[in-house]
Amino acid sequence: MPKLKVRSAAKKRFKITGKKITKRSPFKSHLLEKKSAVRKRRLGMSSDLSAGDKKNVKKMLGV
Repeated sequence: MPKLKVRSAAKKRFKITGKKITKRSPFKSHLLEKKSAVRKRRLGMSSDLSAGDKKNVKKMLGV
């Protein structure tokens, strides 16, 4: 049986913690001057993946 290839992009963007898959929020890398402090703080937190995307991400990660 050949080795299962994992998508490098998915490996960098998602993390499996127990039964959940977490991701980092987008829009936190540049143009931060016009964003409020509350918004930037909220974007800094990681969030859980939606149920609809879990199947695709698991397939990309080889889980």
